[in-house]
Amino acid sequence: AATFSQVALAPCSFSGCHLQEVVYKLNALLVCCCFVFCRRPPKLRQISWLLFVFFSSDIEISRAQSPKAVDVLAKEIGLLTDEIEIYGQTKAKVRLSLLERLKDQPDGKYVLVAGITPTPLGEGKSTVTIGLVQALTAHLKINSFACLRQPSQGPTFGVKGGAAGGGYAQVIPMEEFNLHLTGDIHAITAANNLLAAAIDARILHENTQSDKALYNRLVPVVKGVRGFSSIQLARLRRLGINKTDPETLTEEEISRFVRLDIDPSTITWQRVVDTNDRFLRKITIGQANTEKGFVRQAQFDIAVASEIMAILALTTSLEDMKERLGKIVVANDKKGEPVTAEDLGVTGALAVLMKDAIKPTLMQTLEGTPVFVHAGPFANIAHGNSSILADKIALKLVGEKGFVVTEAGFGADIGMEKFFNIKCRASGLVPSVVVLVATVRALKMHGGGPSVSAGAPLKKEYTEENLQLVADGCCNLQKQIQITQLFGVPVVVALNVFNNSTDQISRYFFLISFDAVPCNHWSDGGRGAVKLAQAVEKAANQKSSFKYLYSLETIAQKVYGAEDIELSPAAQSQIDRYTRQGFGKLPICMAKTHLSLSHQPEKKGVPTGFILPISDVRASIGAGFIYPLVGTMSTMPGLPTRPCFYDIDLDPVTEEVKGLF
Repeated sequence: AATFSQVALAPCSFSGCHLQEVVYKLNALLVCCCFVFCRRPPKLRQISWLLFVFFSSDIEISRAQSPKAVDVLAKEIGLLTDEIEIYGQTKAKVRLSLLERLKDQPDGKYVLVAGITPTPLGEGKSTVTIGLVQALTAHLKINSFACLRQPSQGPTFGVKGGAAGGGYAQVIPMEEFNLHLTGDIHAITAANNLLAAAIDARILHENTQSDKALYNRLVPVVKGVRGFSSIQLARLRRLGINKTDPETLTEEEISRFVRLDIDPSTITWQRVVDTNDRFLRKITIGQANTEKGFVRQAQFDIAVASEIMAILALTTSLEDMKERLGKIVVANDKKGEPVTAEDLGVTGALAVLMKDAIKPTLMQTLEGTPVFVHAGPFANIAHGNSSILADKIALKLVGEKGFVVTEAGFGADIGMEKFFNIKCRASGLVPSVVVLVATVRALKMHGGGPSVSAGAPLKKEYTEENLQLVADGCCNLQKQIQITQLFGVPVVVALNVFNNSTDQISRYFFLISFDAVPCNHWSDGGRGAVKLAQAVEKAANQKSSFKYLYSLETIAQKVYGAEDIELSPAAQSQIDRYTRQGFGKLPICMAKTHLSLSHQPEKKGVPTGFILPISDVRASIGAGFIYPLVGTMSTMPGLPTRPCFYDIDLDPVTEEVKGLF
């Protein structure tokens, strides 16, 4: 009531004020009066509360709650003082030494939140994840942890405006969650671009210097002594040169050592920036006179599409991360052999830039339950899941009877499939339950409803009751359930209710032949997801017969429903090359649209009988997977005509961020 009083009684001028702001302040006053004058919650108070929820933005709801100090949160969940590194009042990095201390602690239950094929607006998997842990811990008194990806600045300022959940199921403070956090994406950007700079610099120096000049610069005399660095000694061993004295190498050995002979046409490593900038999709570099005429076409990707982000999400230790960074293949040499970050001598420097980013960031939900925010790889060209390290630490902290809830990007056919086949394979962790998120909006779209676009008003088919569209769209939900069952994991369907019209929503249930739990966490917080939490707890006690599902054809046919695949000549050539280079047995990470089970975004429901075209095949050797490109994929999003940044502002007096979501 004190919070509401402060909002309601703050000085306000209605001139030039948005209607929403007026209604918000008047309604806050109404809520305050109801709390003051009504001993029992009358209908008026209930209506007022719903209006408050409806007219409040996510950031206003976030600020209405004062988060507990992060050192207090850390103590509550069993962390020692020397196991956290505090960033301000509400965030902290957790040191990996915790895993050694808790190595004998039994793991908790492992829950994945996935979804049906979404609309372009998303169906609220993050909100369900947060609502579920709030219900488990704050209402059912069961230890739980949410593990989420860090959002990219690109979508935040472009089309989404924030990714911390929503309503009364979100991570707070939401502006800190969405902006910079503890700098992990900046570290990835720095590491990625250092490697990109090393590639072009090495080509330039090899093109303009003799073997002797290169050797003298690569192995300089320092204080009268010439010696190899440890990474140079490792390169010599890979070349079969078992010498440690730089003065003993022959001319032929010197030439092999100093020349990587990178073929510029085969360079696959791109520069990155965490901004949606379509004009960086294709650029020309090296046009300055100082670059000696070395000009080539290149491109920028968005930072979260970097292979280093995928490595961060899949690594299991600092040593493992360093090894993976060294294995990154950036190009081929002129003999067709792979050139790695280790060959360029940059592995140690990359590890130094990533030494803090490898530690998960601890935050909290609106109801004070713990959250790890760590990593954020794309769910199309990468595997779209938060980090293995965050999951492993959380599973130890919650204990044997606790729950760790994490989220997979996009629909179950993409994010969940990659979670099982790539992330679980790397981590060795076995999932207990899958929560499959559906919405009436998405079901209607798959039932033949009109297209949905971010920023455009919803058509009447989505705002008015239409049982037939829902019935027709249930085929997509049933297909995603079948995909989950292929892996042998129990599934719970969560019907995410965006507003409080539960009476209307419940009328759809007779059309759904499987058990679906309506969830009102957006408007009611953890209380609105208690039934979901109970269903998850029950499902976790069922027997799980988890298994991997593999091969390119298996994914295309059993998961997507394709009749067959079609490899382009370029794709077949790349497969042959990767097989020859020894990468033929790596897991497959399919890169395709998230808006359809097929490769065509406009094909809704459950398309069948189509041929899945594989246009190209690329490799993330450090991350440990090959990714076939289905159709055309963009690794650099563009800004829409009206980006979210129009609404984002900073109050110079209070320093509060406005309009984030």
